[in-house]
Amino acid sequence: MALKQISIFLENSPGRLLEITTAFGEAGISLKALSLAGTTDFGVLRLICSDLHRARNIAMEHRWPARVDEVLVLRLPDHPGSLAETLVPLSEKCIDVEYMYAFNGSSATDAIMVFGFKDVDEAARVLEECHVSLLSVEEFKALENEG
Repeated sequence: MALKQISIFLENSPGRLLEITTAFGEAGISLKALSLAGTTDFGVLRLICSDLHRARNIAMEHRWPARVDEVLVLRLPDHPGSLAETLVPLSEKCIDVEYMYAFNGSSATDAIMVFGFKDVDEAARVLEECHVSLLSVEEFKALENEG
C-alpha cells in the first residue's frame, strides 16, 4: 500500500525551487502532491510525482541530493477530530509520524494525507487494523479524475 516519494534537499536561495520545478515540467513530470519545509539555509522538497524514475534521474543529472522513500497516503473523513482519531492507534503502538502533508482538491467529504514513518510496514498494519483507508498507487492516480 505504500507509495514512493522523492525528497530533494535544496539550498534555500532564490531560483532554486524554480530550477527544480522547471526541469520536471520540461520533462513532462506532473507534481501530484508536495511539501516544502525549510530553514534559513536549506529545505526539503517532498514530491509524489507522475514519473518517479525520471524525476530521480533528473535529480542525479543535476546533482541535487535526493532520496526515494515510501509513504502512506490515507483517505480520512473531512470532519473535526478525524486526524486525531487516526493518530490514536499509532500513538498507542509508539509509532511516530516523522512528517505529513495534505493533498488538496480531490473531494468535499474526504481529506487525503501523506504520512512518513520510520517503519512504513508497521504503520500500515496498525492503520489497516483500525480500518483506515490507505490508498494504493492506482487509487492515488485516480484522484485526478475525482472532484
